[in-house]
Amino acid sequence: MDIQSLIASLDLQIENPSRGLPEEVFLFVSRLTPMVNVDLLVKNIHNETLLTWRDDAFYGPGWHVPGGIVRFKETMATRIHAVAESELGATVEFRKEPLAVNEIMNATRDTRGHFVSLLYECNLTSPLDPALEYKSGKLRNGEWAWHASCPDNIILVHKVYKQFIGCAD
Repeated sequence: MDIQSLIASLDLQIENPSRGLPEEVFLFVSRLTPMVNVDLLVKNIHNETLLTWRDDAFYGPGWHVPGGIVRFKETMATRIHAVAESELGATVEFRKEPLAVNEIMNATRDTRGHFVSLLYECNLTSPLDPALEYKSGKLRNGEWAWHASCPDNIILVHKVYKQFIGCAD
């Protein structure tokens, strides 16, 4: 099979790239090009940072700044609102200009190994989903909690935001 036929076959598997890609296709694409993602910096009146728990094959267990990869022909604003809804069960408003732009590259991994991350300062405009709040015990994917300082178990790639969440060097 030639490359054009392979591409045509792959294209048939993608219903609507603006709604995301099938997981296998996404992982393949992530080996070919950097991914662009938005991260949401949410603070409360006590200057605590809102972080969510993740435990996956790529970054392992740890707290992270809520974020998501921008889909094809999706605006940054749309992805910011989608992340707030999916990860926090909330709505946000945000500053138009990102606070930081970082290139994140993993030298030892190709799949999901290169990102351009834009950090946006956000304010909650609705309550957080109380069902997702971490209270105690074993942490579960997707739970959120406020942090007065950088937790020891923040995922390493989010230490690029140390100045915003109070991480030591």
